[in-house]
Amino acid sequence: MQHDLNTESPLVQLVSFNKLLEHYDEQLTSPNRHIAERAKYVLDTQAPYPELRDGFTDLSLLDKHKDVIRIILEDSFSPILTKNEIKTASTPFENLVFNSSERFRQILKDAGEDFDLAITNIPREFDYIMRCAVILQFYYGFKLDFKRPFFYDIPDTNGVMRRYRILYNADFMEIIPTEKAKELTQDDVDELLDNFYNLDIWKDKIPPNSFIAKGFVISNMFDVTAEHSVSEIKSTLIGRAQKGEETFMESFEDTFRSFFNLNDIKVGFSGYDSNANRFFKIYGKGMESYILNGRDMEECDSMFCNHTHEKLFKENKYFAISNVEKYFNGSKGEVQPYKSLMEQGIKSAILAPIAVDGNLLGVLELVSGKVNELNSVNANKLDDVMPYIVAAVMRTVEEEENLIDAVIQHECTSVHQSVYWKFQEEAKRFMADELAGNEAVFKEIVFKNVYPLYGQIDIKDSSQERNLAIQRDLMIQLSEISDILKIAFQKYKLPIYEELMFRVNNYLNEVKEALFTHTEQAVFDFVKDEVDPVFSHLQKEDVEIAGLLEKYNQKIDKATESYYDHRRNYDNSVMEANMKLAALLDKRQEEAQEMFPHYFERYKTDGVEHNMYIGSSITRDRKFSELFLSNLRLWQLQVMCEMENKYYSLKPHLPVQLDVASLVLVYSTSLAIRFRMDEKRFDVDGTYNARYEVIKKRIDKSFVKGTNERLTQKGKLSIVYSQRKDEKEYLRYISFLKAKGYFTNNIEIVELEGVQGVSGLKAIRAEILYQKDKKSERTYTYDDLMEELST
Repeated sequence: MQHDLNTESPLVQLVSFNKLLEHYDEQLTSPNRHIAERAKYVLDTQAPYPELRDGFTDLSLLDKHKDVIRIILEDSFSPILTKNEIKTASTPFENLVFNSSERFRQILKDAGEDFDLAITNIPREFDYIMRCAVILQFYYGFKLDFKRPFFYDIPDTNGVMRRYRILYNADFMEIIPTEKAKELTQDDVDELLDNFYNLDIWKDKIPPNSFIAKGFVISNMFDVTAEHSVSEIKSTLIGRAQKGEETFMESFEDTFRSFFNLNDIKVGFSGYDSNANRFFKIYGKGMESYILNGRDMEECDSMFCNHTHEKLFKENKYFAISNVEKYFNGSKGEVQPYKSLMEQGIKSAILAPIAVDGNLLGVLELVSGKVNELNSVNANKLDDVMPYIVAAVMRTVEEEENLIDAVIQHECTSVHQSVYWKFQEEAKRFMADELAGNEAVFKEIVFKNVYPLYGQIDIKDSSQERNLAIQRDLMIQLSEISDILKIAFQKYKLPIYEELMFRVNNYLNEVKEALFTHTEQAVFDFVKDEVDPVFSHLQKEDVEIAGLLEKYNQKIDKATESYYDHRRNYDNSVMEANMKLAALLDKRQEEAQEMFPHYFERYKTDGVEHNMYIGSSITRDRKFSELFLSNLRLWQLQVMCEMENKYYSLKPHLPVQLDVASLVLVYSTSLAIRFRMDEKRFDVDGTYNARYEVIKKRIDKSFVKGTNERLTQKGKLSIVYSQRKDEKEYLRYISFLKAKGYFTNNIEIVELEGVQGVSGLKAIRAEILYQKDKKSERTYTYDDLMEELST
């Protein structure tokens, strides 16, 4: 327990009993005869050894004179209290104990031979400065508050860590200057107070060995394990970052072990969902639930017997099971939670409700492998910590809700990064208004003078393809229904089966002709209301038909309650294509934002559409010029071609091989966009600007003037515009991109048939070049590519 005495120190350590012996000098003249005799006895015992008064640095003398020292210290270490007090006499800084109470010796013995006693919260590198602080206070008289509580952490015989607070009594210390000591002014002290970590300054003002510390200290220790455990539980629950760490539950359990003074208890948690009336596992590293016993969730009614239920839910009281086995046997091993606990070898347990205003949020589970170790008496100890556990759970619930909200916002109604600052400003203003007691209104967010860009890559003839898929599925389903009814009629000769077959075949013919929306619904209702009841009757009546119905039912999709094979292939193809194209667009978008921040949104329909708005009102800290608009337009053309390439490399692997067509709308007038609160999205603002939205919605359905030819064509990118300057700008871009291998020489300019409310639109149609795969240098037009892929 002795620290290195050779380390540099402002103090020369002299062990001395002078100050204590001076008390006995005074008592020699005491009118109380017993006190005077006692003082004479102590002083006579010490007299032959003047070094015990004068002080010594040779610490071996402590052992040599231990009997005399024991007599000098006898009044300070009362034999009557020795079994209860935790007390030591030691050198003040090196912590060398030379006299101690019996209880202290027992505590050290219980800790084990290899236990090293050290103060847990003093970093060694501050030793020099801490000693200087003592000199400043005791010799120079400058009042400094450097006192911190000091602690020892010592394990007991069961291995439970106990914490002891140390209080020092320095009444028997003297601080004496040597010739190296300097005079200090208030300015010197001020400089030291500003430079706590600067060792050189401290050594300059208070040099090494400039003072003698003469005397010894008495330490009194108090067991503060319970208070410390409560404090640790608080800290653990307050610390946010720790919950994800592996060690979180381990240290939490250790703290509970110290708190209950039991070394093998374990801690578990389970959450309670009042809406679904069930318990669920809380996901976190090392988080266990002993009542759920490995299950993710469990209905509440099957989890608890009535008595437990009453305690936790109605009374919000701790429920202690001091002998699990007894209750398990008493309930014939059928009743929960005893069954779950018994299976895990748990012998006693406390279930503590985590409740707010009488509403249960979860259960804290303490379990032990020993009978009676946890019981209704020590359950009351939880009163000190439950409020913090409840607060932490409440905070976790709120954090989770915030996180869920954030995910929903991000996935469903995200506010784009580029405009987020404006929403934050408005939210702060809104909150300030509320705090000031005004009627707070979240003002609509508007960005003026922004240039729009729009593009889409759309699946050609998607409605026809979807209808075709539905048509095929309905025909197969109706044919199979007809086949089963045929067998039923042949077997049982019931006219009702024949009549049903007749109606099924009528529907089959109707679907073959053409598919209308009302037909699909009519067939669905007919099967549900007329066919299904007959099938469920046949299922029970006839084993052979039951086998056929089993096969039929396997093909029926649970979600749509109808045959879903061709439609699934169609939906999966669209979903897969949309996912890949959107991912490519999002990735490329990140680069575009780096060039110049702008608003961007994309959504999946039968293809992928995107809107972009760029302008100075969107950026807070960058100056906008039209150069950035031109840059974004060129970027958009490149990305549209890349998406086309991406799709056609994916097409051969899709269940339904559809075609796509791409379109870009050029609009050269700036406009204003407003965030519509009800729809949670941006829209163009004002009547004049609405023309842009009208064009956007109708453009892909438009025809080339004077023909029946649709504007959008597979293998071509259509660029729609109305101004001559836009035509020149885009022909320039196409010429550049042709040189880079994006387009062929097949470029045409067409006029568009006037769509309702919009006329005078033109379009450049540029034939796209494709690569068969990323590695191939060779490029193909759409027709070449299709031919190449089919060989």
